[in-house]
Amino acid sequence: MNNFNNVIEKIRELFHEPKEFIPLHIPHFSGNEKKYVSECIDSTFVSSVGQFVNDFEKSIAEFTGAKRCVVCVNGTNAIHLAMIASGVKENEEVITQPLTFIATVNAISYAHAVPVFVDVDKDTMGMSPKSLRVFLEQNTEIKDGVCINKLSGRKISACLPMHTFGHAARIEEIKEICDEYNITLIEDAAEAMGSSYKGKHLGTFGLLGTFSFNGNKTITTGGGGAIITDDENLADKLKHLSTQAKIPHKWRYEHDQVGYNYRMPNINAALGLAQMEKLEYILKRKRQLALEYNNFFTSLDIDVFEERESENCNYWLNAVILKNQEQQQLFLTELNEAGVMCRPIWELMTNMVMFKNCQKTNLDNATWLSHRVVNIPSSVVK
Repeated sequence: MNNFNNVIEKIRELFHEPKEFIPLHIPHFSGNEKKYVSECIDSTFVSSVGQFVNDFEKSIAEFTGAKRCVVCVNGTNAIHLAMIASGVKENEEVITQPLTFIATVNAISYAHAVPVFVDVDKDTMGMSPKSLRVFLEQNTEIKDGVCINKLSGRKISACLPMHTFGHAARIEEIKEICDEYNITLIEDAAEAMGSSYKGKHLGTFGLLGTFSFNGNKTITTGGGGAIITDDENLADKLKHLSTQAKIPHKWRYEHDQVGYNYRMPNINAALGLAQMEKLEYILKRKRQLALEYNNFFTSLDIDVFEERESENCNYWLNAVILKNQEQQQLFLTELNEAGVMCRPIWELMTNMVMFKNCQKTNLDNATWLSHRVVNIPSSVVK
């Protein structure tokens, strides 16, 4: 294929937009968003205390099947807080994947921990349990129940896989390995609200799961994030830490440890609650778009990233896999110049100056995907 005019035409047809710019992903507002935000303003409780915060947390917990949810300012500090609350300490190591948005690894750095990178699987774009096991078998030992990296001498405290574009990593296998090596599993489910594997919502396999509600996510609170867990004590700790570790009192300011100003404002939660009411509709429409894309690109002999067996993907961002890096760049250039926004998958974290010296496994799959994957417009089609 020498050009992608037919792709441009098809996307414009799907989005009913013959000439104007088509963004990658915009929020969908069709419910009680304005009503709830207005009610929040009228209540004067627009900051981090209010009924919408409580109701939004309850809604997320019920939808995901988690016992508890704590909402916060964004997905990045959700990961940071999850690591702090779960016991990750300074100069300990966290295993993650190189093919991810940089927030995953930045959050590890916020905790003053050290990232270690293992490869991903081509068919999930998420952490490869095979690569994880090989790394642990070759580089670690268990001392007094603690997993120690023999090369660095550091404790490996946590494992942080990311569910890419809402597709499930092989999370059951990853959990088995983490349990075997006494490593805490924290899921970066920032992109996976509404995605499940074997009927279990992503983010509920590990001790903790985190979400993002940025403006480009499946549902949005403008800016926002959440942490889910089945551990009641841990949830209480998360809420305490996220509110500057303030001891509850009507007027006194007492704090029992270093805390964080991470609590989600009530006005953002008002928006989020309305979005949760429309989530099933949003997921249905996004699945219909994914099916349209699959049928179209199959006819062009271009691979589309599809969900695996037993997976129910939210199709946050649809992804196509081009033949090589040259075709990837041509696709990106032609569509963006035509006003149809597309973007490549992320640059590998191990290529970033901050993380290039971190320990890593062979990253053949992550490199292969980074040279081929492109996201295409994925907003809810009206």
